[in-house]
Amino acid sequence: MNALVEVCPELKSHLKLNPKGEQTVDFANENAVRLLNQALLAHHYQVAHWNIPEGYLCPPIPGRADYIHHAADLLQGKKNNAKVLDIGTGANCIYPIIGSRSYGWKFVGTDIDPVSVATAKLIVDSNATLKNKIKLVQQKDKQSIFSGVIGPHDLFDLTLCNPPFHASLAEANAGTERKQKNLSKHQEKHKAKNNDQALKLDQAKGRNFGGQKSELWCEGGEIAFLKRMISESKNFSGQVLWFTSLVSKSDNIKPLKKLLSQIGAKQVKVINMSQGQKVSRLIAWSFLANEQLAEWNKQRLNS
Repeated sequence: MNALVEVCPELKSHLKLNPKGEQTVDFANENAVRLLNQALLAHHYQVAHWNIPEGYLCPPIPGRADYIHHAADLLQGKKNNAKVLDIGTGANCIYPIIGSRSYGWKFVGTDIDPVSVATAKLIVDSNATLKNKIKLVQQKDKQSIFSGVIGPHDLFDLTLCNPPFHASLAEANAGTERKQKNLSKHQEKHKAKNNDQALKLDQAKGRNFGGQKSELWCEGGEIAFLKRMISESKNFSGQVLWFTSLVSKSDNIKPLKKLLSQIGAKQVKVINMSQGQKVSRLIAWSFLANEQLAEWNKQRLNS
């Protein structure tokens, strides 16, 4: 924690002791989470200038890094210097930052929100470590995911996506309320165990990790978004090696695998991930058979 405070001195005022006497931050406090992200990005990825507008998604970086590393394993010999498409980059630009700094990947990041695109561009332009590695593009057609972004001559080794999980604003707000209640229960539990060292978890007035409509919910929720993504991916089957996405709800895996089988995906993988008590998963699919995957990797290694 001292190393994080060194690169982001403001973080120090948000440090508190947890019941074990260890320093931590108040994850119910939106500003504390934002400063923690600034410190993590500066310390681990040498990104000195990072900020997002109020109310925009401030993602937990360890979980995002986990996705990047698992996705990298799909690329085998082309793990480094791949070309990657990030769907729904957001104002935070987290996946392009982690992927470019960890593996030297070249990114195209897309988003339907012009503020997100402008903010992500500002982050890239403000950090010499990111320049010429990340291109941001606004998706003008809200009903399209790959169309209008992948050109006729584009090739991508990998696509990434953190889809909107909820089906409505009410559902998103209900999820926030559940998180706040869980934080309160955690607080009271540790107060009872050790009142002197208890970490005070202030009730957030909004979402502690923020989030705009396009980041949190869409009509039909996660399953509808991913089915649309899978159906559209068939049109770019020869231009992308691996399509991937996070899947929040485990019940969605079975219908997604069924759809992938129906549209002719040759390779489908479900990879489980965990960060602390949080369990998530990513689904990956390719329209190339094993021998075609090997040939793709061979050609791209020489590109």
